[in-house]
Amino acid sequence: MSDELELKDAATLSKLYADGKASPLDATRAALNRIDRFNDEVNAYVYVDREGAEEAARASARRWGQGQPLSPVDGLPVSLKDLTEVAGMPAREGSLLTSDAACEHDAPPARMLREAGAVFLGKTNTPEYGWKAVTDNRVFGATSNPWNTNLTPGGSSGGAAAAAALNMGVLHQGGDSGGSIRIPAAFTGTFGFKPTFGWTPQWPPAKAPTLSHIGPIARTVPDAVMMLNIIGRYDHRDPYATRGQPEDWGVDLGLGLKGLRIAYSTDLGFAEVNAEILDHVNAAARKMEELGAEVVPIEPDMDSPLEAYRELWFTASYDLWSGLSDKERKLLDPGLLDNARQAEDLHAVDYFRALSKRAALTHTLEKFNQDYHLLMTPSVAVPPFEINHEVPPGSDMRDWEEWAPFSYPFNLSQQPAASIPCGFTEDGLPIGFQLAGGKYDDTRVLRAAHAYMEAHPPRFPTVPNPASQA
Repeated sequence: MSDELELKDAATLSKLYADGKASPLDATRAALNRIDRFNDEVNAYVYVDREGAEEAARASARRWGQGQPLSPVDGLPVSLKDLTEVAGMPAREGSLLTSDAACEHDAPPARMLREAGAVFLGKTNTPEYGWKAVTDNRVFGATSNPWNTNLTPGGSSGGAAAAAALNMGVLHQGGDSGGSIRIPAAFTGTFGFKPTFGWTPQWPPAKAPTLSHIGPIARTVPDAVMMLNIIGRYDHRDPYATRGQPEDWGVDLGLGLKGLRIAYSTDLGFAEVNAEILDHVNAAARKMEELGAEVVPIEPDMDSPLEAYRELWFTASYDLWSGLSDKERKLLDPGLLDNARQAEDLHAVDYFRALSKRAALTHTLEKFNQDYHLLMTPSVAVPPFEINHEVPPGSDMRDWEEWAPFSYPFNLSQQPAASIPCGFTEDGLPIGFQLAGGKYDDTRVLRAAHAYMEAHPPRFPTVPNPASQA
């Protein structure tokens, strides 16, 4: 039975449990089997709790057998990003400054998923404290892209995205402070969703708490909704948490695209994008029209918010750096250290002005959404590139934000946004497009993403592809 369950999605597994046709223990063993087979090649998981997962799966099987599951995700094998505290598991956060000591408490997404009966497989890889948009660190090394193991899956939720692409578990929790869910989703051909800020609580707070969003990476939109229906609930421990979440995050999934007016920008007025990516995203825009949406090409009059984002992002790194001893600073990722040093000469007034620029950007985007239901862009500006590099080798880029110009603006605005797979380059590498909505328009983003993916189902790697075969 385990072999038959290896490629099932979350929604299918839950239905099989309800019908008595499958057991959470078999599904968990199927997921663990895929981890055993593939993880050495991609390094998606940095901690696996086989004994705890099987124990939780047995308890779930008893509940389903008694007709008393705790929720639809009861017994589903899931992963947590290694920035998320999970009781009984270490949280190394990709840093030499941390230890293998087990956490004593569950962060909000872990607590909510545990109370819903989910089976925790383990923790997925991330760069140190999630500081960049690729996934490598000095503790566990680099995570590889399943489509070509010589390339990065993006980051900072790269471990979660690689696990989702290979179905090493069916639900994967990520975090997004500048694109860290959407970027790896685009690079691995999976679905990633960043909810409206405050609707998916977290604690302890992220290093840049007002930029950080917790969300799912999965193979389908309904699967992502299953996770959101659990983790998308208020938690008092998060001082930034807000209320008003939909009772069912998937309430509009069946409505299709008719009646939606979608603005489409290839560059947001300031970005340079790889030609192959543009061709596929242009094709996706045409397909959205064929499905009933009104897609309106636009040329927004927007300046790049990169400077404002960097001032906030670098200041968060500097806050971390300033609290460390000289010995501890030497243990930091050199790129993270460089980020921190770039904020050394910033003053309080610089930070205040960055907040003012952030407010102006948010005003612009929210005003824009009064005329359009959604905004469509590429997810990233470049295809996946070599692991252990922050920018494409040979480019004149310095920081990851330069090749991911479409993601961080929506962390500044705190609006919901998703990456949807839409094809492959000539080299067989995934391409994604982004849909963003106004604040609290999460169900509309999910609705549109689902309509596209239902009509144009993505494909996934059957096994990790070595570089020589990609």
